[in-house]
Amino acid sequence: MPSEEELDVLLQEATRRRLAKFDELRGKATQTGEFWDVVVITAADKKQELAYQQQLSEKLKRKELPLGVNYHVFVDPPGPKIGNGGSTLHVLQCLEEMYGDKWTCFTIILIHSGGYSQRLPNASALGKIFTALPVGDPIYQMLELKLAMYIDFPSHMNPGILITCADDIELYSTGTTEVIKFDKSGFTALAHPSDLTLGTTHGVFVLDSPGLSEKELEYRSCHHFLHKPNIEKMHQSGAVCIRRNCSQRNFSDEYSDTKTDYEYVYTDSLFYIDHNIAKQLLTFYKELGTLCCEIDAYGDFLQALGPGATQDYTKNTDNVTKEGSQLAEIRQKLFSLLKGTSLNVIVLNNSRFYHIGTTQEYLFHFTSDRKLKLELGLLSKAFCIFPDKAENSEISACIIQSIVDSRCVIAPASVIEYSRLGPEVLVGANSIISGCCISAKADVPPNSFVSSLSIRINGKVMYVSVVLGVEDNLKKNVKLLSDIHSLQFFGVSLLQCLYLWDLRVSDQLFSGDKTSLGLWTARIFPVCSTLSDSVRVSLKMLTAVQSKSAFNLNGLKLLSIEEMLFYKDVEDMLKFRQQIYEEISLQKQKEKSDL
Repeated sequence: MPSEEELDVLLQEATRRRLAKFDELRGKATQTGEFWDVVVITAADKKQELAYQQQLSEKLKRKELPLGVNYHVFVDPPGPKIGNGGSTLHVLQCLEEMYGDKWTCFTIILIHSGGYSQRLPNASALGKIFTALPVGDPIYQMLELKLAMYIDFPSHMNPGILITCADDIELYSTGTTEVIKFDKSGFTALAHPSDLTLGTTHGVFVLDSPGLSEKELEYRSCHHFLHKPNIEKMHQSGAVCIRRNCSQRNFSDEYSDTKTDYEYVYTDSLFYIDHNIAKQLLTFYKELGTLCCEIDAYGDFLQALGPGATQDYTKNTDNVTKEGSQLAEIRQKLFSLLKGTSLNVIVLNNSRFYHIGTTQEYLFHFTSDRKLKLELGLLSKAFCIFPDKAENSEISACIIQSIVDSRCVIAPASVIEYSRLGPEVLVGANSIISGCCISAKADVPPNSFVSSLSIRINGKVMYVSVVLGVEDNLKKNVKLLSDIHSLQFFGVSLLQCLYLWDLRVSDQLFSGDKTSLGLWTARIFPVCSTLSDSVRVSLKMLTAVQSKSAFNLNGLKLLSIEEMLFYKDVEDMLKFRQQIYEEISLQKQKEKSDL
C-alpha cells in the first residue's frame, strides 16, 4: 500500500487524466460507447425539475457538457416523500415510458439530486448537483465533476444503471493497466478503505474473505451489507480489517511514520444494477401501486443482498428520517424480491471519498483540505476578478466566479461564489457568501451564511437574502409554538431574536406544516426590491441579534426559506450569474490582448 504522500500523487495523476478526457468531450458530439447513453437527474418537485432543466439547457447552449447525449430530469410523483430508493423505482418507470424496451440496451447514469439541501442551503434553490467547484474553465459544477470522474465507466459496462448521489466525490487510482468493469449480473458497488468512524455514517461491506489486498483494484463478493452500523456491530459482523505493523495510514487525518496496527472497513459510494435487476425492480414498483413512504436505495436495496443477508433490518428504523406505516412491509417485499442476489464489490484500495453536503464540509474541503486541493487541482481564485495585491495574493479563502473589489477584505476559510463585493466589504472567517451583490459598506461577521435569491410574486421580481450562522440547524423543528425557544439563530434562541425584531409569536410566523416549526419555515427574511438592499437589510437583522439591539421587521413582507423556494425565479438568478460570467470573460480577454 502506498504512503499518504504517494497516494496523493497517484490520485492527482489519475484525476488530471479523467478531467482532461472529459474536457475533450465538452461541447462535442460523442461516439457510441464513448459516453453515457442517458444521464438522469432526479428532482423532488415540479419547481426543482424546472430549475434543473433550465440549468441543463444553459449548459448545453454554452457547450459545457458532451453533446448527442440524452439528458433528463425526472421528478418524483406528487404526494409523500419517497426517498432515493423510491426515486430510483420511479425513474425506471419514466425510462420505460419514454423509450419502451430500448432502455434495456442503454448505459445510464442516475444522479440523485432531489433533496432541498437543508444542510448546505446555498444549493437549495438551484440544486446540489449544480454546486460550483473552484476548478475548470468554465467553472465545473458537481454535475461535470461526476461525469468526469466516471468517464471511463461506460466503455467497460454492460447495459445497466449506475446510481450515485449529487454531493459526494470519489477519487481513485487503478494503476496503468487495470480498468473498472461493471460486467457482472446483479448489483456491483465500489468500496473504499475508511476508518471505523466514517463507517458509522455510511454503508459497510462485510466481504466474503476479509483482509487487505495489495492490489489497487480487486473484484470481491460481499457476504452482507451493513447500513450505518455502530463500531461494535462492525466488529461482530467481521467487517473490520486489520493491517499489522505498518506506517499509520489514517484515512481522515495526516500521515504518520509510527509503526502500528490499524483497523479499517470498506465503505460504499455508488453502485450499478444490470438491466435484469432493473426490470425486476420496475415490475415490483408497478405491482406496488402507490408508494407512501421513504425507501433508501442503499439501506433498503443493498441490505437484502449477499448470502449473509437477514430480514432483521426490515424492522430497524434507527436510520429512518420519517417512518411511514408502509415501510416495514415494503422492506420485507424488497427482501423477498432481492434475496439471493449477488452483491459484487470492486475494492479500490487507492481511493478517497469526499462528502460535500454540509456547510462545514463545504468550507473545509474548499479552503483548508490540502489533500483534495492537490488531488483535484482546486483553486483559491477560480474564474474571478480579485486584483492581486500583497494581502490577498495568498488568501486561504476560496472565490468562485465572483467580482471582488481589490479593497474588499476576505478573512481565511471563507467561500465566495457567484457574487459581487464592493470596496468597503469585510467578510469574516469561515463564512459563505452566495449569489450576493454587496456594494455598500458591510461587515459580515465570522461564521456567517449569506445567500440571496430572486423571487417572483404577482409577476414582479423581488429579492430575499437568507442570513444564518453556518452551524445553524435548518432541519431541527419543534411541534409547539411554546417550544420555539429551543431553536437557535446564530447561536441565540429564536425567541430572543423575535423579540429584538419586534415579531409576534403566532402560527402566522411559520409557513407550511404547523406541527413542524423551525428555521426552514420561519417567516423572518425580508423581501426587498433590489438585490443589494436585500443583503443590507438581512445583515441588519444579524447585527441586531449580535449586539442585542432592536431592529424592527414588523410591517415588512417576510418569507420563510420554504416559501422562497416556491417563489424562486431561476431565470433571474441565472441571468445574474451570466452577467458576472460575461464581465469576467471580457476582463480576461482584455488581459490577454494587453500581453
